Amino acid sequence: MKTIPIEPLTREAFAPFGDVIDAAGAQAIPINQGFAERCNGLATIDVASEGGNLNVSLFTAQPRPSPVVIALMERHPLGSQLFAPMQDRPWLVVVCANPREAQSYRAFRASGRQGVNYARNVWHHPLLVLDPDSRFLVVDRMGPGNNLEEVELGTAGQMALAA
Repeated sequence: MKTIPIEPLTREAFAPFGDVIDAAGAQAIPINQGFAERCNGLATIDVASEGGNLNVSLFTAQPRPSPVVIALMERHPLGSQLFAPMQDRPWLVVVCANPREAQSYRAFRASGRQGVNYARNVWHHPLLVLDPDSRFLVVDRMGPGNNLEEVELGTAGQMALAA
């Protein structure tokens, strides 16, 4: 079984797939009489096609058995999908250009202070967490149309994440 190496999540490495949500390096603007900071423009939310609306939800995820096997990929043709962790716990992100081409896969380790916004039509694995009961704020599209496409890789096409 082919293994996918896991690399650190950076804005530059993830740019072909969407946005990294991270206040590090962003311009902070003081607000609330100086008791808070605001970092604007961290992601482009794309949900309006075919009458879609913005959907904000909470996910609670559980870790998968180790080693993590990549057996299915998905994408959302009608909108972007943002995942922002609500605890400071590392988690994993797997993306690819084409689910049938093993060499196009990339895996990233996100810190618990980084989120991602998958651009429209980007192939990605469903949420991969390392700790039980990991909570995420999710911003995506809700509305008419089919906004989910899945590809099962079959036994021969499955891959494992490097330890």
